[in-house]
Amino acid sequence: MIRPLISALFLMTICMLCATSSNAAPTMIVVEKSQSIRKHDDGTILVDFGRVSFGNIHIMSPGENQSITVHFGEAQKDQRINRNPGGTIRYIKTTAELKGEKSLVAPPADKRNTTLPAAILTPKEWGVVLPFRWVEIEGWKGDFSEKNIQRNSAFASTWDDQAASFQSSDKTLDAIWELCRYSIKATTFAGVYVDGDRERIPYEADAYLNQLSHYACDPDPLMARDTYDHLMKQPTWPTEWAPHMIFMAHAEWMQTGDQAWIASRFEALKKKTLSERARADGLLVSNQKQQKRDDIVDWPTTERDGYVFTPVNTVVNAFHLRALQLMSELANAAHKPDDAKTYQQQYQKTLAAFQEKLIDPQTGIFKDGESTKHSSLHANLFPLAFGLVPEKNRTRVIAFIKQRGMRCSVYAAQYLLEGLYEQGEAQTALELMLADGDRSWKHMLNSGTSITWEAWDNKYKPNQDWNHAWGAAPANILPRYVIGVRPTKPGWSEILIAPQPASLTSLLGKVPSPRGPVHLKWEKATNIWQIALPPGVSALISLPASENTKALVNGKAVPTTFDAKTGRILLQNAYTGKVSITLKN
Repeated sequence: MIRPLISALFLMTICMLCATSSNAAPTMIVVEKSQSIRKHDDGTILVDFGRVSFGNIHIMSPGENQSITVHFGEAQKDQRINRNPGGTIRYIKTTAELKGEKSLVAPPADKRNTTLPAAILTPKEWGVVLPFRWVEIEGWKGDFSEKNIQRNSAFASTWDDQAASFQSSDKTLDAIWELCRYSIKATTFAGVYVDGDRERIPYEADAYLNQLSHYACDPDPLMARDTYDHLMKQPTWPTEWAPHMIFMAHAEWMQTGDQAWIASRFEALKKKTLSERARADGLLVSNQKQQKRDDIVDWPTTERDGYVFTPVNTVVNAFHLRALQLMSELANAAHKPDDAKTYQQQYQKTLAAFQEKLIDPQTGIFKDGESTKHSSLHANLFPLAFGLVPEKNRTRVIAFIKQRGMRCSVYAAQYLLEGLYEQGEAQTALELMLADGDRSWKHMLNSGTSITWEAWDNKYKPNQDWNHAWGAAPANILPRYVIGVRPTKPGWSEILIAPQPASLTSLLGKVPSPRGPVHLKWEKATNIWQIALPPGVSALISLPASENTKALVNGKAVPTTFDAKTGRILLQNAYTGKVSITLKN
């Protein structure tokens, strides 16, 4: 087996900067060296670039012209490129006539992902790009070394590999974070967030998850903004994808605090609440077409935990409620107080009906819809994530969710993990991220992939992409909830630091923000939390503790408030700069 070198790919030079289109974020071609080269007994040369990226290759062939056959692949089998990987895992064969000292070798264009208007095109001067890690060359004459080949990989021009980091006492968790972080980087090749190589089309839910993880790995907002503008012009079909545009706008607002950006887009967002489908009590109603096709709940369809579709759909209404809540906040940001009041009133009215009509009074958990008794994971995980569960029902809803486990897709896993962490169920969330079996990120790691998948396994979605950013939830979950850094005011002027290490015994993290990185270090053995904040940022700090815990900040005792329900203390003052917190019982 050929193993990639532990060190990162060497970046030799940036050979061009070019946006994929006038309304896409700037992208660039980065030239990368091979990680290993091996010649098989049949003369075939196998080149390993260490990780998958979207690109093509240049071959340097000094001397006479050559005719060669080149194989590109995402997957390997028996120390060779898997030439029959199944589904839409990438493999392609092409021939190349090498003339002169340097020849571009790229596959032919694929109509599935290069047909307008839906697909996002890359610059013609790049040549066709595809996701691949390995190259096999047949027919090469003479010796072959790393000097004879380079990969031309496409990434966001603004991407900073040093912007974020995550380390913990669990090396598997660290590897999962790096898999997910790199997945976000590698899928920036198109200048907007696309759903993978099979289609290369932006979708709203994919884009929102991608946005969250991009912010957690690199703070530049341009690609998220350009994707947002693209999707407002070219929306897609699923019901719940429309409210994700409101989610994206709110995430942008919290990231940048750019009031002008929000104000100029606020009116167009109103239709994304889906309020035209509301009945008298505020709940949305789905017609037959919407029930059969548009109401998506989860994707692929086999990931819905037996969900029963009804005219009043719990998941659809959960998204509607979250959209109303965020629209009220965005209206205030856009200086539209009347709209803010209206959306808040609609939210309160609809929430009352949602809880009255969709909670089963016998079980205390949410049903899939008004006219069914069936309760799925999804009917409960989304209300939990969006803060829609009455306090008296939370214990039963959480118990049900924990019992169901990961009976959802990689997409819904984002919201499942968020809901668990929001309710302080950190150990359960951590165990789900570290789980064994074929519904886990560990399974992706063990498969050898270097970019997250569209689904948990090929058997759950036979045509899945092996290069899909919506499968990378830990890229944002770990910084936001395990390290625990997230903004509480737009533009990161104030943040919350509320780490949830659960059974981890150490944490070391660097979380990017528009104002600079936030650093955190902790060792359970000493129970010292070391925090460094960039200029212009103040932090509210909440830490796991016991009732008798005393907090010393930079050696001095400080006032705290203990919450017995969560088992945490809140430092009563906000802090700036460098802070060392020692907790003592």
